[in-house]
Amino acid sequence: MQLSDFLCDFCHRAWDGAFPMVEGHQGSLICGSCLTIAYTETVLRNMNSAPANTKCTMCLEERPDNMWMGEAGGAACERCIKQGAGRLHKDEDWDWKKPVG
Repeated sequence: MQLSDFLCDFCHRAWDGAFPMVEGHQGSLICGSCLTIAYTETVLRNMNSAPANTKCTMCLEERPDNMWMGEAGGAACERCIKQGAGRLHKDEDWDWKKPVG
């Protein structure tokens, strides 16, 4: 496999190793750019952009909390967005910080 085989499930951006990516269950991926948008809209603005009964691409669960829908069709629940943001925020290999209101 090549690095470019790893695609963000939310924007389909191919990973080149130059930007952060967070992995969910069964190889699901969200890039740092999508995670920033998802965190801002879902956590900070309390928005929901996914239809009812949508399963989260990251945890594979249908959850009652707000979800963010990426332009490529992936959906992330608020819990996974917060967990991914927490992980990436603490990762010293990347200069990524949680968005603030």
